[in-house]
Formats: sequence, structure tokens, C-alpha cells
Amino acid sequence: MYLGIGILMGQDGVGDIQFNSAEVTQVMGYAALVVILAEGGLGTKWKEIRPVLASAAVLATVGVAISVGVTAAGAHYLVGLEWRQALIIGAVVSSTDAAAVFSVLRKVPLPARVTGTLEAESGFNDAPVVILVVAFSTAGPVEHWYVLLGEILLELAIGAAMGLAVGWFGSWGLKHVALPASGLYPIAVLAIAVTAYAAGSLAHGSGFLAVYLASMVLGNARLPHWPATRGFAEGLGWIAQIGMFVVLGLLVTPHELGDDVWPALVIGLALTMVARPLSVVLSLAPFRVPWQEQTLMSWAGLRGAVPIILATIPMVNGVAGSRRIFNIVFVLVVVYTLVQGPTLPWLARTLRLGEKGEASDLGIESAPLERLRGHLLSVSIPEGSRMHGVEVSELRLPPGAAVTLVVRENESFVPLPSTVLRRGDELLVVATDPVRDAAERRLRAVAHGGKLAGWLGTNGAGGGR
Repeated sequence: MYLGIGILMGQDGVGDIQFNSAEVTQVMGYAALVVILAEGGLGTKWKEIRPVLASAAVLATVGVAISVGVTAAGAHYLVGLEWRQALIIGAVVSSTDAAAVFSVLRKVPLPARVTGTLEAESGFNDAPVVILVVAFSTAGPVEHWYVLLGEILLELAIGAAMGLAVGWFGSWGLKHVALPASGLYPIAVLAIAVTAYAAGSLAHGSGFLAVYLASMVLGNARLPHWPATRGFAEGLGWIAQIGMFVVLGLLVTPHELGDDVWPALVIGLALTMVARPLSVVLSLAPFRVPWQEQTLMSWAGLRGAVPIILATIPMVNGVAGSRRIFNIVFVLVVVYTLVQGPTLPWLARTLRLGEKGEASDLGIESAPLERLRGHLLSVSIPEGSRMHGVEVSELRLPPGAAVTLVVRENESFVPLPSTVLRRGDELLVVATDPVRDAAERRLRAVAHGGKLAGWLGTNGAGGGR
């Protein structure tokens, strides 16, 4: 919708705004991408991506290389683009869009392994793709592939090191320094994330990987005033996406797209039906991922604004045919995002992934009570949670934690030990500082294992032994 608004405001629309600056678009796009990666990293749960970290890293590196090669071959042999243009397009569209993946996957009830792999891949693969696009868009040809590979690995290593370091020091500082106002914590967290990008870039590493890893460290550090910080980051992420789409809509010239629709559809078909599935199958072969999950991951390689932003790099560098590259990427992204995004929930149901009977995880937010040395946990019981039908006394929370309020159908009441919880309820749980983690683990265990959680070996990490 916002892309359409940008087009309507542009030179072919009712607004007749003349905007042709690829340089400004690139700068604004990079700034927006930093915010989007920060928001995604803050919302990434370490317990979900830790088991799939290796597979996501391989998919974001080896998978990207396979996708670039196959897509470039399709662009060269099927469409007739010269090799340099074909390689640039292959690199540009091989990056899955973090904003699209985060927004779509977090609304689809998928297994944690699938969601964790795709989210981590979308956070990781921007870095190597940017390096490849810049390398292919420079004046001279890439003489030795092993030199380019070494540069990519070095930049990724520097970016990862800087991101983890800035994230750790930032979280340590926010835990040990009391800011004068609670509203400063969200600003401080985003400032630390942006600092990670700057540090990674100044150290000649990948700033995008640095900001994602730093944000992930901050997001899993149980910082003070976390609900407000998370909401602030989400709002800023939406603003970044909206601004980015409007500017991209302004940059495109619709009357120039007609000749590039067919090449975009052909290249997109090669990417979606051949390159992406092949990269998933080959990259995940050592990890023995079930074929159903591989199929879903192949279809869930969503593209969004990021490839369009990357398509401005050859325009800024003056690559021959760069305007056509931008137009092809623009059409490809719009068409295939409209096809893949809405059909993803249907495919998940068809493959029997994320069925309704699967226990849903709880939404728990924590607000610190500094003077009382405690925490106020806000717990939402979703559809499919096995906490439905459990009495308050059967939660068996540790001493120092108690359910103090239940909100049901817009009415709140103080529960009795015999109060039966229902799906859709929202609970307020007060826990002292020493038992805060134990209380959250117990709540998650009951959500997945019901009232017999613990006796049946169900743990609080989102699954059972």
C-alpha cells in the first residue's frame, strides 16, 4: 500500500513529484534497514535460534552463493542479460527481506526450528549479499573468486565480533546504570544498536550483521522496562518500513516498467522454483531437516524492500543498464511477494506444520518493580495453550510468585486458588526478583504440558523431553 502511495505521489502519478536520486534512496534505505534489523534482532529469541544457528548460517552463506549462481545463469541464458548484470540481479534478489520474514512468520504458527532458521537467515544474509552486490558493481571485474570469498568471511567475522561486543557491553551498562527516566531506555537500546552498525562499518566489517547480533544480545538480556522498549522498536520499525516504501515508490517510473515485466517474471520463476529450493536442499543436507520443513523454507524466502534498495547500488556506481536492473528487481519483488506471502499459511497447513492442536507459546512481558525488587509479568493465554482448564493452584508457582489479577472478556477480577483459567485470559503475575525466571519457566511448562507439566517431563523451554 505504501509503495503504491509513493508511486501515486511520483512523476507518473497525481502528485507529480520529480524524484530521481538513487543516492538519497540508498542512504535512506540503509538507515531504514538498520532500524528494521535492530527491531528484528530485539524480537529474536535465543532459545529458538540456538539449535538452528549452524543451519541458518550455512543457508545465509552457502545458500546465498548457490542462489546467486543459479539465478544469474537464468538471467543470462533465459533473458539474455550480460554476465555482469546477471550476477548483480542474482546477488540482489538472493537476500530474503528481514522485515517481510519477521512480519509474516510471527503471525503463522510454525515449528520453532522453521521460524528460527528463517528469521536468523534473514538477519544474517543481508551482510554477504551487500558485499557481493558492491563487488559486482565496482569498476573492474572480480579477478579471483577466492579473494572475494576471503573478503566476505573477514567482513562477516569483524561484524560479528563488533556486534557481540557492543551488545554485551551495552546490556551490561543498561543493567548497572539507572537512567533518570524510563522513557530513555528504549532510546538507549536503539542507540546501542546503531552504534554497533557504526562500529562494524568503521572496522571495515559488516555493519548489518553487527546491528542484528547486537540487537539480539540486547533482546535476550532481560533489560529494565523491556515492554516499552519492545513497543518503541516495533513502532520505529514500522516508520522505517513506511518511509522506505514511499521513497522507493517515488524513485520508480511506472511507464518504464512495461518492457521489463516479462524478464522479471522469468528471473523470478528461476529464483523461486529452482534457485531457492536448490539452495535450501543443498545447504540443509548435513542437518537432516524433514522434507516438509525444507519445502516450506523454500517457499518462505520472502523478498521485500531490501532487494529494491540493493538495486540502487549499481545505479549509484554508474553500472551500464543499472536502470533496467532496478526495474526488473522492482517488478520481481512486487509480484512474487504478493504471490508467496498470502499463500504461506496455506502451505504450512498443507504440509501439516503448525497445526491448531499444537500447544501455543505464551506471550509474557516483564516490567521491573525496582523498589520492591520484583517483576510484574503480563501473561496472555493464546488459542491452543494447554493452560486452558488449569486451576490457579495447579500452576504450582514457586514461593514468591502469585497470580494477582485475571482479565477475561474485558472484565478483571482477583482469582481464587480454584479459579479455572481459559484461553484468551490475561494474567498479571507478581514475582520477586530471585524467582522471576523460575516463575516464567513454570508458566511456559504448564502452557505446553498442562497441569501435569513436570510430572510428564515437560520443561519450560517450549517442548518436552
